[in-house]
Amino acid sequence: MSLRQAQQGLAGIGYNCAAQDKGRTVAIARILYDGSYIGYISDVIVEPEYQGQGIGRHLVEDLLAWFKTQLEPGEYAQITLSSTKGKEAFYKKLGFIERPNNICGAGMMMRIEK
Repeated sequence: MSLRQAQQGLAGIGYNCAAQDKGRTVAIARILYDGSYIGYISDVIVEPEYQGQGIGRHLVEDLLAWFKTQLEPGEYAQITLSSTKGKEAFYKKLGFIERPNNICGAGMMMRIEK
């Protein structure tokens, strides 16, 4: 991803949060939101030397708390994500379910390059 793409993505609709250590950003997470029913956690990135310290969990909990504030009483919405291979257990601990299951089909993606 280019710097231009990163800057535009961070300015998009949704919510971003980060963790810093001595002024250095060591983790970032963001959720994209359509303003209605769908939220998509697109990034949860923690520098390798900071993993396993609860930083990622804290950031995801922050995203979920923000998302909940977007709903009115009685409303519901769906948050989706595509886990990095091998990190599914991290999200399961936070209450996410694996796909495919008896509710949804498999998560899918496509990479497009120019």
